[in-house]
Amino acid sequence: MTDKSKDLAALYLTEHERLERQIRRRVGCRNIASDLVQDIFLRLWEKAVEWKGDSAAYLTRCARNAAIDHLRAEKTKADYLQGVLPEHYAEEVESPQDIVSAQQNIHHIDEILAALPQKTRHIFLLNRVHGRSFSEIAAVMGISSRAVAKHMARAVAACEARIGGEHDDTD
Repeated sequence: MTDKSKDLAALYLTEHERLERQIRRRVGCRNIASDLVQDIFLRLWEKAVEWKGDSAAYLTRCARNAAIDHLRAEKTKADYLQGVLPEHYAEEVESPQDIVSAQQNIHHIDEILAALPQKTRHIFLLNRVHGRSFSEIAAVMGISSRAVAKHMARAVAACEARIGGEHDDTD
């Protein structure tokens, strides 16, 4: 070991318990205090600081600052988590009426799609469900992009006519 390593090891052996006690009084946890003391000495090692003056006073100041930084970080985390409301992370439970309505809508959509010609339905599903572009669909089906656009226009018109016609009855 180099002289600097020996000096740092000796300093750690003489000061780590005192620093842990000091930090533990502030943060209230022995494990956190131990971790913070380790961090202090690690930073000291990484910086390879040649300090002048009283090393105990320097380490005391480092320990005080580390404890304050830790408490600030914990307060920030607690404030953030307190601001997160259950509806931000919990999915809203659907009512039985909403579930039945959704099932009816799915059944209605299935009926509309079943009424389309097979090729038109296939093109519609490739585009709207699978996200394929007109040119991709055209290449796979061996037709032109313009033909794909015509099939899509027919499918959308059929859907709008069926949906629009039913809404006119309820108004």
